Amino acid sequence: MRWLAKFIYFKLLGWKIAGNTNFSKDTVKKSVIIAVPHTSWHDFYIGVLLRKVTNVKTNFVGKKELFVWPFGYYFRAIGGRALDRTSGQNKVESIAKLFDEADEFRLTLAPEGTRKKVENWKTGFYYIAKKAKVPIIMFTLDFKNRQNKISEPFYPTDNIEADLKHMKAFFQGVEGKVKAYS
Repeated sequence: MRWLAKFIYFKLLGWKIAGNTNFSKDTVKKSVIIAVPHTSWHDFYIGVLLRKVTNVKTNFVGKKELFVWPFGYYFRAIGGRALDRTSGQNKVESIAKLFDEADEFRLTLAPEGTRKKVENWKTGFYYIAKKAKVPIIMFTLDFKNRQNKISEPFYPTDNIEADLKHMKAFFQGVEGKVKAYS
């Protein structure tokens, strides 16, 4: 299946990988991966293809209702983990705990939290990385240049403002599928 993903990603869609091109050989077994900008449902299959092309297993969280018949098996097979989203749950704690339960766990999130234009990112990904003591890896969904640029692992400090400024700079000039967003 990897050869098919490469054929679709590189030949049919014309995408490329830039930045940390050794990502597939990376020794970082646990991280929070943030994908920006998240503007379209097309981002999902680009991400799925990228994970197959780089041969890096990634994970995601979804509401627990997604993990029942008939799709539950599929979502778990592609790295999904169920999350109880009822009120009163500390989601950062719950998600950080997932890192302790696995030898390898790379959580992929969109810091915008939606496909709509937002001025500020949600910061849950940042606090999850801090709580789980894992780096943040950034990757672009750049439809203008048809590329996924992957960063080196970034370990958050105790200065969220400076860290967010650094991370947002990585995505400067990137255009999502929906151009009005970027």
